[in-house]
Order: sequence, then C-alpha cells, then structure tokens
Amino acid sequence: MSLRTRPRGRLGAAAALLALPLALTAGLLTGPAAAQEGTAVREGAAAPPSRGPALHTPAPNPSALTQVRELKGEGRFAEAAGLLRMVRTPQAVWYHGATPAEVHDEVRAVVRAAARRGTVPVLALYNVPGRDCSQYSGGGASTTAEYQAWVDAVARAVGGHRAIVVLEPDSLALLPSDCGQDDAQGTRTAARYTEIRYAATLLAGLPRTKVYLDAGHPGWHSVRAIVPRLAGGGVDAADGFYLNVSNYHTDAANVRYGKLISACLAYEADGGDPAHCPDQWTPPAEADAWVAEHAPTDPSRMKHFVTDSSRNGRGPWTAPAGAYPDPQEWCNPPDRGLGARPTTRTGEPLHDARLWIKIPGESDGLCLRGTPGPQDPARGMVDPKAGAWFPEQALELVRLAQPPIV
Repeated sequence: MSLRTRPRGRLGAAAALLALPLALTAGLLTGPAAAQEGTAVREGAAAPPSRGPALHTPAPNPSALTQVRELKGEGRFAEAAGLLRMVRTPQAVWYHGATPAEVHDEVRAVVRAAARRGTVPVLALYNVPGRDCSQYSGGGASTTAEYQAWVDAVARAVGGHRAIVVLEPDSLALLPSDCGQDDAQGTRTAARYTEIRYAATLLAGLPRTKVYLDAGHPGWHSVRAIVPRLAGGGVDAADGFYLNVSNYHTDAANVRYGKLISACLAYEADGGDPAHCPDQWTPPAEADAWVAEHAPTDPSRMKHFVTDSSRNGRGPWTAPAGAYPDPQEWCNPPDRGLGARPTTRTGEPLHDARLWIKIPGESDGLCLRGTPGPQDPARGMVDPKAGAWFPEQALELVRLAQPPIV
C-alpha cells in the first residue's frame, strides 16, 4: 500500500477562493452535509458552538481551484460546486521532507491559523526513513537521528496548540521486513520501531495534542498480527491508532476492526497473548463473546482510534477476475466516491473521529497493475504521478459520493 500525497503546509492558496464568483460559493457550506456534527466549516469561519471541536480546513490544492474555474467556464456549475465543496471540507495537512527549520515554520503556521479559527488541525507526518518501502511515495529522512531532529522541530512548532497527529502512515503496517528491505539482523525494522516510539512519546507529551499510530486497514493485517506491531511502536504512549488511510474500506468494517484491536491491546497490556484474540474474520458472535469476557468495559481504559473516510463512500474496488497481473486495488481504483464527512462526534466511545486524511482528488501514483504501461489499464489513461491532482478521479469522487456531497 502506498499513500501518494504531497506536503500541504502552506496557506497562500486560500486567497484564490476569494476570486471565485459569489454565485458559485453561496450556500455550498450551509446544507445538511456541511453542517453534519458541526465539522465541515468554511475556511476562516469560527467553530460552531456546543458541538465539540471543529476540524481545520487547509488551503486546497491550487489545481483543484483551476479545475473549478474551468468547469464553471464550461457551464458545468453543479460539478464545479461539488468539487469546491469537496476541497472546502476539513482534511489533513501533510508534512514530509524539508529541513527541521522548514517543517517547524510550516507546522507553526497551520496550528496558529487553526487556533485563530477555533479549529483543530489534522497533521499527517510522513518522513520516517524508508517510508513506503521505496515505492511510489518512497523517501523520508536518511537516518534515525535525522528523523528525530525533524520530529523535534514538529513538536516545538505545535507546542501548546491543539492538534491531531496521524503519525507516519504505513510505518507499522509496512515494515522494512515486509518488503525485503531489511538485513538478516532486522536492523532497519528495529530502527523503525525506535523511530515511531520516539515520535509517539514526544508528541503525545504535548499538552493538547492527540497522537495515533498506524494500524493499516481491515483488509490487510489480522488483529493478532497488528497488535504486536502497535505495541512495539509505542502505542502505550499514544492516544491510539488510525485506520484506512488512503484506502476504501467501509466505515462499518473499520469500526469493527478498530474495536477488536482496542480490545486486544487491552488484553495484551494485562499480560494476555495477542494470538488468543479474535480477528476481523472471526464469526461476530464468537468475537463479541470474547470481547465481553476479556476487554474492559470502561472506554477510558482502552486505546481509541480514528478512521479515514475520504474515499470510502462506495467501499473497496474489486478488479475483474484475471484482468490484471497485479490488480493494485488500492491504486486509483475507478468509480469510487467520497465517504462520510469528517466529524469528532462518531457515536462510538472508542472512535474519536472520522477524518479525511488522504487528500481526495490527489493521485495515488502511476498505477500499471502489473502491465508494461504507460497507461493504467483500468482507466485507459496515464495516471498523474503520486500527489498530483487527478481531475478525472476528483469528479468521480464528487459524482459518486456517499452520502452525496451536494
């Protein structure tokens, strides 16, 4: 799995919204979907009262605004309105690369802007050494020491501001040992655990920051397999874990998986063996009976989780049988839709928030599905590089959103 996204720490593109015609923007953020649980707020708007913390809406990808203007010029006003509403929905701000000084300034600008608006930013940190197993989004810091200095700069920038930190997507679900990039002694995997523990402990020590660790998604590792990885990554110091970043699994599947992981983590913390936990494929009645017997009843004694609903409105894509040597079902799958809007009011005691972590409309990369390319055979076109704006996919997400975006 790969995330294919780009850093979005700057705020300058927000001014471009002001150039859009009033008729296009009026009323787009006042309907039921925008008002859902008080979280989808207009850039610069104050947080709604008595509905819990509102989430921060960062400046959109400039290419998204270009597409909005082009659609309007073609008379495609409904599509333009839907796309505009998508990019003006709260979503994460991504950070990778840059020097410690640069990332410090970028993070500080965002947390201060969010504080002025009374909103909470979601910060996706994506700079761990060897990230993404050197695939489409490969890169990251060169050494553990370099990474720690980078995280130190992020922590200084956040300081006493409110923030939700999504710490290093794919860092625990995709270890160096999973993709043949480790040595016989497991040096790089051991370093990965050291790096994530360091970041989790430092950032969770900030007074108003919540930190969540990588647990993949319910179509990947079993509960029994991911729990030891979370423990090794220092989940005991963090608020919990996150699920489904840059993926398509349904809210129901994510929540069930998350609750089982929380129960197993609590069991493991009390000295139990995670191998005895039920996983996501255990018959529900059997799993529920195990949880009732072994897990705490008080949610405050368990690790919580957040989920990514940015592109899961239609659930996962299943490639036609035998159509492609490597279906890459996570990579720019066709005919997907936006999922439910972000909120900190999920109705589940362990589910702290539903977020848009992956930036909808940005490409996952050059998806070849095991073919020579250069076209993506599922789409009949060359996909944009990782993190670049994907106009065709953006419109699919808007058109097929569930619930509808407009």
